[in-house]
Amino acid sequence: MVGQGFRDRDAEKAQMLDQILIVAGLTALVMISPGPDMIIVMRNTLLGGRRAGLETAFGVLLGNLVHITYCAIGIGWLISQSLLAFSLLRYAGAAYLIYLGIMSFRAAARKIELEPGAGEIRRGRAWVLQGLFNNILNPKGTLFYLGVFTMVITPQTSWSAMGLLIAVMMGISAGFWLIFVQTLDLRLVRKSLESSQRAVARVFGGLLIALGLRVALSGS
Repeated sequence: MVGQGFRDRDAEKAQMLDQILIVAGLTALVMISPGPDMIIVMRNTLLGGRRAGLETAFGVLLGNLVHITYCAIGIGWLISQSLLAFSLLRYAGAAYLIYLGIMSFRAAARKIELEPGAGEIRRGRAWVLQGLFNNILNPKGTLFYLGVFTMVITPQTSWSAMGLLIAVMMGISAGFWLIFVQTLDLRLVRKSLESSQRAVARVFGGLLIALGLRVALSGS
C-alpha cells in the first residue's frame, strides 16, 4: 500500500510536469508570434518610451487574466459556441484595432518625441487601457486559453494545480514583455528611429488597420 502510494504520487508529479511543459511551450509559441498585442506594445514603446510600453504590456497581462477567468468558469466555452457572441466580440476587436490605427496616423501628423520618458506622464492610464482592451477584444485569446484548458485541465485537476499552470502562463508572458520592451527601448534602437518617427507611426497605423480588417473579414 505504501509503495502504491509513492507510485501514485510519482505519477501525479510526472503528469504535472508534462502539463507544465505543454503550457509553457504553447505560451512561448504564442508570445513570439506577431499579433495585435505585439504591435500595440511595440508601437507604444517606440512612441511613448519604456514606461508606456510596460504599462501597455501590463494591460495585455490584465486582459490575459480576464480570458483565463472566464475560460476557467466556462464562459469562454459559451462564447465559442455562440455565433452571435463570438461575432460581436470579433467585430468589436476589429473596430478597436482600426481605431488605434487611425490614432497612429493622427500621431504621425504631429511631432512625436522618441526620447526615453517622453509621454510617460502625459498618457497615464491610457497605455494600460489600450493594452487591456486590445487583448480582451481579441477572440483568439478566448480560443487559445480555451484550447489550453481543454488540453491539460481535467475534472480531476486540483485548484492548486490549475493555479500553478496559470502562474506559468502569466510568468512566461510577463518575462517576454519585459525583455521585449527593454530591447525596444535600447538607445541604439531608439536613436535609429528618431529620424523616421512619422514613418514609424504610419507603419504601425497601417498594420493595426490591416489587422482590424483581417479580423473583421475572417468570419465572412
